[in-house]
Amino acid sequence: MVVVGLGTVWILDGLEVTVVGNIAGRLSEEGSGLPISSAQVTGVAAALYVAGACLGALFFGRLTDLFGRKKLFLITLAVYLAATALTAVSFSSWWFFLFRFLTGFGIGGEYAAINSAIDELIPSAYRGRVDLVINGSFWLGAIGGSLLSIVMLDTSVFPIDVGWRLTFALGVVLGLVILLVRRNVPESPRWLFIHGRGDEADRLVTSIEQQITEEKGERLPEPDGEITIHPRKSIGFLEIGRTVFSRYRRRAVLGLALFIGQAFLYNAVTFGFGAILTSFFDVSTSHTGYFFAVMAAGNFLGPLLLGKLFDTVGRRVMISGTYLLSGVLLFATAWLFAAGHLTATTLTACWCVVLFFASAGASSAYLTVSEIFPMETRAMAIAFFYAIGTAAGGISGPLVFAELTESGVAADTALAFCIGAALMCLAGLTAAFLAVRAERRSLESIASPLSTAPGA
Repeated sequence: MVVVGLGTVWILDGLEVTVVGNIAGRLSEEGSGLPISSAQVTGVAAALYVAGACLGALFFGRLTDLFGRKKLFLITLAVYLAATALTAVSFSSWWFFLFRFLTGFGIGGEYAAINSAIDELIPSAYRGRVDLVINGSFWLGAIGGSLLSIVMLDTSVFPIDVGWRLTFALGVVLGLVILLVRRNVPESPRWLFIHGRGDEADRLVTSIEQQITEEKGERLPEPDGEITIHPRKSIGFLEIGRTVFSRYRRRAVLGLALFIGQAFLYNAVTFGFGAILTSFFDVSTSHTGYFFAVMAAGNFLGPLLLGKLFDTVGRRVMISGTYLLSGVLLFATAWLFAAGHLTATTLTACWCVVLFFASAGASSAYLTVSEIFPMETRAMAIAFFYAIGTAAGGISGPLVFAELTESGVAADTALAFCIGAALMCLAGLTAAFLAVRAERRSLESIASPLSTAPGA
């Protein structure tokens, strides 16, 4: 229930990002119903979506720490649903831009509320692989968005000004289904306890333990230890900032490096991949979805197949390894592309290999910042690193990438590849020195709650 209710929103995010990338060419065509260019869709609209996600993460992240995980992951999904529905009825470029921003605003809030809830509900021995696979499920949505765009952009099936609208409408339908499931996901017992609702937390945990005991037919092991907590209703921004940037300064550097690297790479590629295929390889806008679906499959397989290693081999080796390997492979892809050795098919194959490793690394960025800071700051920490990293890489990425790919010069696009590769390598080197060995450890042992009694 937790995985389906919370994790499936990443499928919606993947659907959103992919659809916009694939329909960019169609929206710019005469008769689409919108006076907009392809570069505006992959550049301006993409940057506004990411800007909205950054602000939404900060706004809802704070509320998540104050009012609980459950309230906020219901509210943020509702914001997403409303904004996506209004995107579908866009009649002008300014309307499209506004509701792409608000769609991102809701999605950004989802990242903060959901990652904190997932890590607080999943057992420590499986936290790495579960978190990676859930974050990696973004690419299941990307596959769906790619294949969906093939049908929706086929003018023999839907008129040119209708298909792309129906694509957004389907996202609303899927979101409503997720909302129904999510209503049954419990609040985080850790959050309840920290906020003075210990009896409620105890009842929730007891019911879960009883259910598992009945299913397994054996007693569960006793807890390894205990800590004493002084319940606090809220933590001020000053204390949050002091905790993250003074007490855990090295961890803060790690979080920023991981997020900036993956944000530039992914936001540039996902928003611009369709434009590359149509500009350099004359692929029809109605066929870009096939290529993107293949690339997205490689992305999902990365976290799925490598996720277990983050719990067994360990965080430091796997995080640094996936970032560095994907960066090196991306440099090689850039060279091949600039030299003219690639076709649409072989470029897609190269991206599959690069992103197999990059996807596992990118998913581990969310895992990292959600488990290495104290409980009371968790949602806000996720929100901050997501917002800063994504603003640095995710807003500049699409803008720079759209400018470079629009030139039609292979060397310019290769330069964008190299920037992403360099940032991934830099993040990998940072992780090699600063990553925290958090595998199979309780969250409280990785970072003691700020509410822990002195000397406890």
